[in-house]
Amino acid sequence: MSINLTLLIVMGVLYACGIYLILERSLTRVLLGLMLLANATNILILSTGGYAGLAPLFSKETNPETYNDPLPQALILTSIVISFAVTAFMLGIIYRTWVLARQDEIQDDLEDVRVAKTPSFDAEDDAIVPLETSEFAVTPAGPANPEKQDATETPNTATTQEGGSA
Repeated sequence: MSINLTLLIVMGVLYACGIYLILERSLTRVLLGLMLLANATNILILSTGGYAGLAPLFSKETNPETYNDPLPQALILTSIVISFAVTAFMLGIIYRTWVLARQDEIQDDLEDVRVAKTPSFDAEDDAIVPLETSEFAVTPAGPANPEKQDATETPNTATTQEGGSA
């Protein structure tokens, strides 16, 4: 199976333009970027489906290799529905922002700027912590010496190991 070079170039240009537009501060450009990314993804899914073949309708005299795979087409339809919903949601956000603030660009939040300027070193969080911080003495979970284990067994456990039902 060979992939059409034109589809790959168009897909790459759509991805590049979509990512560029998403990184802008205007919500309308972000929406256009999301739409371009959705279309590029549809072309990607279409190119993975291979060459166009016959419709996937059953006929006894048709060779099974000539049929077209319907799964990529179903995935593209699903992607179209999802991108339509995301577009409608973003249009609602853009409209609401325009009604409330009469602007389309996202502004810097003063708190975000203040947090970005603070150093990342925190004296309390980044201090060296000693290995043992508990105030209680640490005891090993099992006996340190395996020879002492037999001497410290209780009589009930000794009888079950000798011939009891386990």
